[in-house]
Amino acid sequence: MSSAVAKILDDLKLQGGLKGMDVANIADVSPATVSRWSSGSTFPQPKTQLIISDLRYVVDRLSEFYSPEETRLWLYSMHRLLNNDRAVDLIHDGRADEVLEVIESLDEATYT
Repeated sequence: MSSAVAKILDDLKLQGGLKGMDVANIADVSPATVSRWSSGSTFPQPKTQLIISDLRYVVDRLSEFYSPEETRLWLYSMHRLLNNDRAVDLIHDGRADEVLEVIESLDEATYT
C-alpha cells in the first residue's frame, strides 16, 4: 500500500518532471531520505511535509500551463516577477504564496 507522501512524490515526478534529487534539494534532505519516503518506510517531519505539500500545489497549478519538463525548468529559473528569485528557493523558505501569485497572473494572462 502506497503512502500519501509516496503519492505526492509520484505526482511531482509525473506533473512536474521532478526527480528524487530535486525534492531532496528543495526540502533540504538527502536523496536517500526521499527514497525512504517513496517506499513508505519513513515519513517527513511536519515542516518538511508543508514544503512538499506547497511544492505539489505549485506543480499542480503549473501543470495547467506547462509540460512536466517545462514545469521543472520554470521552478528552477530565476523570475523577474519573483525579484529574480527561483521558485524552488521560495518554496523551500515557506514563501510559496509569492510563487502562486505569479502563477495566478499566468492564469489571468497578465504575464507570460
